[in-house]
Amino acid sequence: MKLPEEGALLRIFIGEDDRYEHKPLYEWLVLKARESGLAGATVLRGMMGYGSSSRRIHTARLLRLSEDLPIVVEIVDTEERLEAFLDQIGDAVKEGLITMERARVKLYRGRK
Repeated sequence: MKLPEEGALLRIFIGEDDRYEHKPLYEWLVLKARESGLAGATVLRGMMGYGSSSRRIHTARLLRLSEDLPIVVEIVDTEERLEAFLDQIGDAVKEGLITMERARVKLYRGRK
């Protein structure tokens, strides 16, 4: 697959405990992105954060092993393909934040 230099970056901010169809939501999103033929997806686990529905800080401190830590799913592709993907996943993300921004693709290369 070839990506144009002018791509887009979709970021989906959710909680580690969020689920959809009996799976962690982040896992479901990555599998759905691959099924949709998107260029690539990465899941990042945050060390600390809070969101709009809970002003409580979620942290990875030793005394509190995993308290619904923040998760960010990043997906890169063209803006048009990401917009179509958003139409497919809208019902799955019950709470969180989704952003999209322009991304200049400098290199997209896989193994031969």
